[in-house]
Parts: sequence; structure tokens; C-alpha cells
Amino acid sequence: MDLDTLFSFEWGVMSPEFIILGTATLLSIIDLFMKRESSRKPLAWLAGAGVLASLVAIFMQLDQDVTSILYDTYRLDSFSKAFKILLLLGTLLVLVLASNYKKEDVEENRGEFYYLLLAALLGAMVMASSADLITLFVGLELLSLSSYIMAGLERKNKRSNESAFKYVVSGGIATAITLFGMSYIFGLTGETNLFRIAENMGNVELLKHSFLIVFAFIITFAGLTFKIAAAPLHMWAPDVYEGAPVPVTAFLSVVSKTAGFVILLRVIIITFIAAPGIGSEPLLLQVQPYVMILAAATMIIGNVTALRQRNIKRMFAYSSIAQAGYILVPFVSNSSLLFELIWFYLLAYLFMNIGAFTVIQLLTSQEGSNDIGVFRGLFKRSPWLAVPMTFFVLSLAGIPVTAGFIGKFGIFMGALGLEPAHYWLAAVMMATTLVSYVYYFNIIAIMFFRDGDSEGKRVSVPGSMAAVLAFCAASVLILGIMPDLALDFFYGNFDVNEFFMQIETEVHTHDH
Repeated sequence: MDLDTLFSFEWGVMSPEFIILGTATLLSIIDLFMKRESSRKPLAWLAGAGVLASLVAIFMQLDQDVTSILYDTYRLDSFSKAFKILLLLGTLLVLVLASNYKKEDVEENRGEFYYLLLAALLGAMVMASSADLITLFVGLELLSLSSYIMAGLERKNKRSNESAFKYVVSGGIATAITLFGMSYIFGLTGETNLFRIAENMGNVELLKHSFLIVFAFIITFAGLTFKIAAAPLHMWAPDVYEGAPVPVTAFLSVVSKTAGFVILLRVIIITFIAAPGIGSEPLLLQVQPYVMILAAATMIIGNVTALRQRNIKRMFAYSSIAQAGYILVPFVSNSSLLFELIWFYLLAYLFMNIGAFTVIQLLTSQEGSNDIGVFRGLFKRSPWLAVPMTFFVLSLAGIPVTAGFIGKFGIFMGALGLEPAHYWLAAVMMATTLVSYVYYFNIIAIMFFRDGDSEGKRVSVPGSMAAVLAFCAASVLILGIMPDLALDFFYGNFDVNEFFMQIETEVHTHDH
């Protein structure tokens, strides 16, 4: 590629990524020259400023038309803008948690944490805008490798070491499975660009290899479900969530999970939209039973196993697995509502989960324990923590007048609203939601009705953490009462049909 070609690209579309890259590089250089005993808190504010600047850059791009650069490997469209907002917002809130997280062995590596977090965010943002298997995989690995290191930041903690090791091993296996599936996709179509793959999937010659196409789909889908902690590749989540520092756990449960759904949407929907199945049915219709079983198994395993957990971080790990099962339900129907159903639920999940982890961090750091007993008598000790935590738990459970209820209701109706309606999957979703009430309401019962040490032991809440709690609690309630605020923003700024029309247009008239 010569310089004229290089400068001809519209590099401004990558300004959010460049801001994050520049901030991460600056943080690593500053950290290198800072004295060992100096506080790393200024690095947190610098990282936060970089994420905020990147978020502003995204909002400035909202009116921009679909733009692709680097030979259509990077694409700015409604899909990428919508999910980048979630990724940046989640990381911004996690940074507040990280700046207030106090542990001696983390303090030694705190500077590393901030630029590793931004590197992981950069990988997720690249995935959101990728239109090529190679750039998708590079973004996925940047996110994964940074996450592996962050999970083991508490070097003197054996649990943290164990969690990082398990994460690396299981992540490596999932990566191998994903690459194996992608190699079949490339071998069958001869392309790495997602739109050209979709174009070649409609080739009559491929009908002879329809079994291999179905095989490629199942292997790739199975490998990618690791990132969202869906069954059967979910077993890493409880150990990693338990052993990792709380801000890292919050990041994995929200930002990394969102990135997992981004890559699933990009690869599965674009690549296989026109793929033939075995026989006359399209592939996406033929593999519905497989995705249904995966979604149902994830919901059942997550909710049933959470019932037995005493460790609050492990309980939220299984809760996170169950939530991934709910979000997989729209993949079964593949309706035109797929985009907004997943986006809204992930937005609601962002607020309720980060809010819950804010309270968990405050309590576990003070008590020095991850046992659910840290919530005992919280309402008497610190009502300003107990009340927001109640909102977050009710939202995760899907109780009306919360954002979680609106998200779940939309997914539930989506499963029933199309022909053929998926009654048994909706029934599994409803039954597992009822099961989740047991462990979610148990937290509320412990906070309000179990006696704790009400004399003293009040939980001190730093101002920045209080701001995160107030923001998340207000968002959960506002989106529960007035979901139109988020949906109007979504429909007003993101063209719902653009994602599917792009595929149709690119498949038939690809601009080489």
C-alpha cells in the first residue's frame, strides 16, 4: 500500500479508537516514569478522560453515513456506533470502581491495570466495526489477552492466580475452536470479508457442501459463545469472577459480554444470512433447534446452579451465565427486532450489573470476605446502599418498573411474536426467571430482615462511587418506567433496517 492510498482513507471515522489507543499509550509511558511509591489515581482520571473523549467522538459521528475504510475491513455504521456507546459507557463506570479499589498487591500493578483495561476496550471497539474475519479475530484476541492479565492482577492471591490460569487455558481452547470454524468458512468461500463471504454463500456450487457449511456454523458459534459465558463453555466464569479483582469482574460481566454479542451478531448474522442448509431450508432456519437448546441450557444451568452459591461473586457469575441465555433467545427467531432487543437488554444489564458490583466492592473490601453474609443487616447499617442494591437485584430478576423487566419482556414477546412461535423456549425463560427469584430475593431478605452488627460498621462510600450508584439506580428505574427514552434515542440515531439492508446490498452489489 503506497502513501497516496494510505492518506486517501477517511481516517476520521476511527477517531474514537485513536483516542483510546493514544490514551493507553500515554498511560503506559507515564506509568513507566512515575516513582514506585507515587499514587496511580491520576492515571484513572486520565483514562476516564480518554474514554469520555472517545464517547463524545462517537456522538459526533451519529449523523455520519455508512463509511468503510481499509478495503472494507473497518466499517462505521449504525451497528458499530450503537454498541460502542455501550462499551465506552461500561468502561467509564468500571474505571470509577477501579480508582477506588484498594488492595496492596493490586496497588503495585495499578498503572498496568488502566492501560490494559483500555487495550481490552480497544479490542472490543475494533470488533464492533470489523467487517472482516481477520480484524474481528485481532480485536477478539486484544480483548482476551488483556482480560487474562487483568484477571490475575492480585499476584499474592492464589484464587486470582488460579482464575487467570483457568481463563487462559479455557480461552485458548475456545480460540482454537473459533479459528477452526473460521478456517472452514474461509475454505468454503475463499474470502475473509464478511460481506463477500455472504455473497459467496449464495453460490450454487456450495450446495454440494451444505453439510460443511452447517458444521462451520456450529463450530464457530460454539467457540464464540465462550466470550458470553454460555453453555457449554461457561465453566470458566465462576472461578474467574471469584478470583479476579471486583472491577475486573464487573468489566468481564458487562463490557466483555457485550463484545461477545457484538462478534456473534457480526459473524453469524452477516456471514450466514444467505447460507444454504442441508436440503431446501436456509441454514439460519435449520440451526434454530441447536441455538434453542444452547439458550435453554444456559438459562437452566445459570439459574439452578446459582441457588447453591454462598460466595456473592460466584452467585453473580452464574447470574451472568443465565443472563447470557436470555440474550441468546432473540438469535433463535432472527427477526428484524434482533438488533434493538439485544441492544436495550445490554444497556439495562450494564446499569444493573455495574451498580450491583459497586455495592459488592464496597462491602467485600470492608469485610474482607466474599460470603453473602456481608449483606447481613445492610439496611440498618447503610440504607443508602441497601435501597439501590434492591433496585439492581429486582431489575436482574425482571420485576416490573425496572429496566430488566422491559428488556426481558421484549425478548419474551419476541420469542412468541413470530411464526412459528417458540413456546417451549418462552416457557423455559419464564420458569428459569421464577427460579432466579429465590437467590435474588435471598439477597434482599438478608439485607432487610437478617440481624447484623448494626452498631458501627457503617460502610463509607467515596463520592465517585456514590455518583455511580445514584446514576445506575436512576437509570434502572427511569428505563423501567420510561423505556421510550432509550428506544427513541435508538430509533432516532440508528437505522434499524440499515444493518440488514447493508447485507442485502453488499451481497448483490459489492463494491470491490
